[in-house]
Amino acid sequence: MRKKIWLMIAISLILAGCLIFCGVMTALKWDFTKLSTYQYETNHYEIRDHYESISIDTSTADIQLLPSEDSQCSVVCYEQKNMKHSVAVTDGTLVIKLKDTRKWYEHIGMGFSSPKITVYIPQGEYGTLSINSSTGNVDIPEHYGFEGIDISVSTGNVNCRSSAKGNIQIRTSTGNIHAESISAKSLTLFVSTGHVQAESITCDEGVTVSVSTGKTSLTDVNCKYITSTGNTGDVSLKNVIVTEKFSIERSTGDVNFDGSDAAEIFVETDTGDVTGTLLSEKIFIVQTDTGSINVPKTVTGGKCEISTSTGDIRITCGM
Repeated sequence: MRKKIWLMIAISLILAGCLIFCGVMTALKWDFTKLSTYQYETNHYEIRDHYESISIDTSTADIQLLPSEDSQCSVVCYEQKNMKHSVAVTDGTLVIKLKDTRKWYEHIGMGFSSPKITVYIPQGEYGTLSINSSTGNVDIPEHYGFEGIDISVSTGNVNCRSSAKGNIQIRTSTGNIHAESISAKSLTLFVSTGHVQAESITCDEGVTVSVSTGKTSLTDVNCKYITSTGNTGDVSLKNVIVTEKFSIERSTGDVNFDGSDAAEIFVETDTGDVTGTLLSEKIFIVQTDTGSINVPKTVTGGKCEISTSTGDIRITCGM
């Protein structure tokens, strides 16, 4: 009997809490941002000094580059009042850096808005672009060229459509990477948990993709070599032309070639099928523990070595 009484009291309290919550949210027109304990403001910074490179170091903010309409540079920060960003030109670099002035007790709170940094710069060529962020999405559009690009995000998606004369490196622990219409010396993409999609890529050297868990999709890529490693996730290569070598390793995941080719090909996967079409003949060295094998019996061309523990190997040559 006593347990039933306590159970009825608990249910009554839960129902009362739900009614109170619904009543409050109805009064606020279900606008959750009004429940935020953080105070936000928008700050504008006009940049008059000359700069060549851009460096952004923040904690929690979406970052976006946009073409300026008046050929001038400006930075707009939507940010917490006690977590503002300093914006200044130092030694030829536009530096945007978080200044966290919160007391220890101000770390306890609730917020429903997302801080955002928008950098308006004229279209053209620049020095290096460096972005370091803990949480937030990064969007780098076309119309820009850099000497080099280095983007590191802990949690967030990265969308990059700008080219570089040197190397482009994009890293995110949890999030997706989308690289499109890029030319660079080399391209390195790293994801712990998330998908990688790269299309219309031209590199003087190679493309390196590392994924712990997530799919990798490469389309219309031209470079010297491609190296792709990962634990779990499929690999798709469509119209990928490599002058030297494909090197693909997966623990679990299918590998598919669609009109792609390289001088030499190496594929190793524990659990997954390796299928598709290559553009030229190869000398095949293939092995599967549990699965079927169907490859051309060609005796010319570069080496194509494929190994899988559990999976089929089905490859054709020529279009």
